[in-house]
Amino acid sequence: MEQQAIVAIGVFLVIYGMIIAEKVHRTIVAMIGGVLMVGVGIVDQGTAIHHIDFNTLGLLIGMMIIVSTTAETGLFKYIAVLSAKKAKGDPMRILLALVGITAVGSAFLDNVTTVLLMVPVTFSITRQLRVNPMPYLITQIIASNVGGTATLIGDPPNIMIGSAVEELTFMAFIYNLAPIAVIVIATYVPIFIYLYRKHIQTSPELKHSIMEMNEKELITDQKLLKKCMAVLGLTILGFFLHQLLHLESATVALAGAFLLLLLTGEHMMESALTKVEWTTIFFFVGLFVLVSGLIETGVIASLAAQAIELTGGNLIATSMLILWLSAIASAFLDNIPFVATMIPMIQEMGNMGVSNLEPLWWSLALGACLGGNGSLIGASANLIVAGMSAKEGHPIKFVQFLKVGFPLMLFSIVLSSVYLYFRYLM
Repeated sequence: MEQQAIVAIGVFLVIYGMIIAEKVHRTIVAMIGGVLMVGVGIVDQGTAIHHIDFNTLGLLIGMMIIVSTTAETGLFKYIAVLSAKKAKGDPMRILLALVGITAVGSAFLDNVTTVLLMVPVTFSITRQLRVNPMPYLITQIIASNVGGTATLIGDPPNIMIGSAVEELTFMAFIYNLAPIAVIVIATYVPIFIYLYRKHIQTSPELKHSIMEMNEKELITDQKLLKKCMAVLGLTILGFFLHQLLHLESATVALAGAFLLLLLTGEHMMESALTKVEWTTIFFFVGLFVLVSGLIETGVIASLAAQAIELTGGNLIATSMLILWLSAIASAFLDNIPFVATMIPMIQEMGNMGVSNLEPLWWSLALGACLGGNGSLIGASANLIVAGMSAKEGHPIKFVQFLKVGFPLMLFSIVLSSVYLYFRYLM
């Protein structure tokens, strides 16, 4: 192995280890890793910039602006309180309603944004009912990762995969991944009822207090709401049609974001831009450059060759290897850096004689997204809920989540294995 490849592997492993250890913020670590790859001469600056996926970054920024502006109207609080009233104030029905809202919201807004909006509302409702918020938070984490699996924009791994593979359009993700996401969440519902039916009981008086809440008061700006809904509708329509329009998904998202800022005026612009998660954006930038060092030195090509040798190039074996490896790895490593490493490896397999890569992409998406439910550190949404919950005085313990999340994750990967086999590999 060439010296440059050894240096690239060394830098990558040290940085990856520091990301896992979480002693220093992962964005700082990733950016230092990217700078090191350039600084020690593994890649030059031009090559590093070429490897940054601006489609992924543009899509994330655009959706963050649209959703943060929409949140100012009180729409998401309105939906949650209305759902609680439709559930007649019953704690278990409310839990299932919030699971459904989180899953759907994660599919069409993205799971990180959805949990940021849902957690404060969840605490408001559980305080009103005087019930333990933990079952609500754990089930929403799980629902956010399953719901995010269903679409191109639902979970960062899907955004990265869709950006890397032009043929995998918004509609392709829905057509191929939404069915298994629906199956998984449907099978989880009776499990949630069984696990938590005795833990969330309340009195008739407290149920009545929920029914007395006026959800209409939560809508703070009707004019802004109409503008946001129109732009959000146009943006989602743009995602459905982006291949026909010959536009990248980032162009659609950014067009929607800045159309909304045009309609709302300059006073909303600074507020919206400050709510973009710039730490996440720079984390992606650092990762892309970090992985570029492995690509340019041939390390990724070597790993792809070894994987093909292990499975003999058999499509079924290769798909199952990627699915299960992605799921187990994503349970205990953040799925974003893992997917950033796997994408070029699968692309390299295409250069080595694997003619049909599509099942491999869906295997990676399912493994990375559903694998995020395996532990509290498996996905960004998990860590955000844990952080917000701790601030409210209800810390989610690692083992507490593991006992629920890991068995459910394994169950979803078994379902995914069956789904992949019968749909693509028979």
